[in-house]
Amino acid sequence: MPLITLLTDFGTADYFVAAVKGVILSANPEARIVDITHDIPPHDIESAAFTLLAAHSTFPPGTIHVAVVDPGVGSERRPLLINVNDQFFVGPDNGVFSYVCDGGAPDAFQLTNEKSWRHPVSATFHGRDIFAPVAAALSLGAKPGDLGTRTTDFVRLAPLCPLVSDSKLEARIIHIDRFGNCVTNLTQDDLTAEMIAAGASLRINGKLVKSFRRYFAEATDSGEKLFAIWGSAGFLEIAATDQSAAKLLKAQRGDAVLVSVQPL
Repeated sequence: MPLITLLTDFGTADYFVAAVKGVILSANPEARIVDITHDIPPHDIESAAFTLLAAHSTFPPGTIHVAVVDPGVGSERRPLLINVNDQFFVGPDNGVFSYVCDGGAPDAFQLTNEKSWRHPVSATFHGRDIFAPVAAALSLGAKPGDLGTRTTDFVRLAPLCPLVSDSKLEARIIHIDRFGNCVTNLTQDDLTAEMIAAGASLRINGKLVKSFRRYFAEATDSGEKLFAIWGSAGFLEIAATDQSAAKLLKAQRGDAVLVSVQPL
């Protein structure tokens, strides 16, 4: 039986998550439901897109991911189902699936078969009335084409790849975790071991980061508080020894990270 994951900004103080699970289990009592998180900041589509990217690859093929961060609920934004990376993604067409789609060949469907929905459909709770029943239908063997109409036109956020111009590399902070680590959009394809060995450094909000570590507690002789480290999601992170790098840098998501590759 396929897994169904839930990722939302609903929090846990209200009935919303329980209602979504109730709809799924009413349709398929054998469903296995995994909570990725319900603590996405309210309406924060980019945070949801990053979290889904970081988490989805750990799940087996056929997993159904329901992502509901939906400030446009009840408007003209479309309900969407995407098959990519051998997994299914169900949620609003607002860019929340952008980053998982960037790494694959997405097959997208606008959800149009209202017979698969829960009725009456609330204008404020599509997570319960559209996305949950669609996920349940998929778990019971429904095909995407049974649930909607194929589309190639769906909302995409700006790609995660850094900007390259005049031999300069400009990255950005794409996520700040609860420890204050600043996740950049740099991968090891962008910033190679050779570049680091040649003296690569990072500049964020006027502060220079030139120390690279293999793990957080690695001892160094530099005594520098800020350092760079390859994080578990595959991106370069800016961290600080027993402190919040975001606070030290006064950083926010979207801030530029300028990469220089020259001996210091």
